[in-house]
Amino acid sequence: MKKIAFRGFAAILLAAVACASLVAQATAPAPAGVKQLGSIQKISGSQLSLSADQGSVIAVNIQPGARLFRFAPGQTDPKSATPIQLADLQIGDRVLVRGKLADDGVTINASAIAVMKQQDIAQLKQQELLDWQKRSLGGLVKQVDTSAGTVTLTVGTKAVVVSTTPKTTYKRYAPDSVKWEDATAAKLDDIHPGDQLRAKGNKNDDGTQLAAEEIVAGTFRNIAGLVTAVDPAQGTLTVQDLATKKSVSVKITPDSQMKKLPLQLAQGLAMRMKGITPPAAAPSSAPAGASPDGARARGGDLNQMLARLPAAALGDIQKGEAVMIVSTEGSAAQPPVAITLLGGVEPMLTASPTGKGAESFLTPWSLASAPGGDQ
Repeated sequence: MKKIAFRGFAAILLAAVACASLVAQATAPAPAGVKQLGSIQKISGSQLSLSADQGSVIAVNIQPGARLFRFAPGQTDPKSATPIQLADLQIGDRVLVRGKLADDGVTINASAIAVMKQQDIAQLKQQELLDWQKRSLGGLVKQVDTSAGTVTLTVGTKAVVVSTTPKTTYKRYAPDSVKWEDATAAKLDDIHPGDQLRAKGNKNDDGTQLAAEEIVAGTFRNIAGLVTAVDPAQGTLTVQDLATKKSVSVKITPDSQMKKLPLQLAQGLAMRMKGITPPAAAPSSAPAGASPDGARARGGDLNQMLARLPAAALGDIQKGEAVMIVSTEGSAAQPPVAITLLGGVEPMLTASPTGKGAESFLTPWSLASAPGGDQ
């Protein structure tokens, strides 16, 4: 998960809100007081430089007698908060500062600080990540029924019904990014057929239904075709899109995920697309970590296989090669930016000349920057 920024995680935000509530209960109100949430950037004696969530850097003077409390992730009882000393603070700790503004109108003279230690935050992130990995799935939106509160996904070769409740939370990717931290709050009405979606919740036994607690979705472009030009200097490649019969220039960035499928895995996926069960092959001929016949190459298994393959570079892609790309939508002023690119897909495009049949295999992986995605 090398590209994921966790600031947007609901768990982190809820923890921050919890800290605010707990401090309010644990400390006496201060007339004309202020409070500020952020991360410690620098410590010098009793002075802190706080990187505020709004993006600014704020100076904090910890006053004599100020009360410092450590809150563990998920802690709800302020009475169980642990009193700590100034020396216990570390760079990277998340804090909620309460106090008064100094005469300069900017610096905060702190009378109380609620602290969530950096290691506790890391533990919370890891727990959130593992929960997404265990209880989420991604797919292509086939149908949205707002009256019933359901979304039908195409996941691999099967349909999955995602049910929602008033407690379900939604986020939507920005039009030019698949990064979790760039996603914004959304609602069920914002989800449309053709969107890519990942949902977290409890699944039924056969995996055809999921009760969603959290959903992230976005609209992205699927491009499948032959490469007609590669420009490493500009970081672009041009593809003749099989579906539109038009030439498309795609920008490759450091965040673009690029992999090349081994021939046997691509052939196994192609057979799956045609509804044929591939024959078993000798394990020695399969890529490391992958099912040799591609029999399990769908959903989470495909994510894991692709994650284990070595990363490719733009220089590895040759003119005339078949590729499948998920990209941002792009505009007249901005070419689409590749989110994920798969090379070595000739067998898959042969099985589906327009590339449409391959979307359901590529879609879950293209959400790899979501919690629970594989990188």
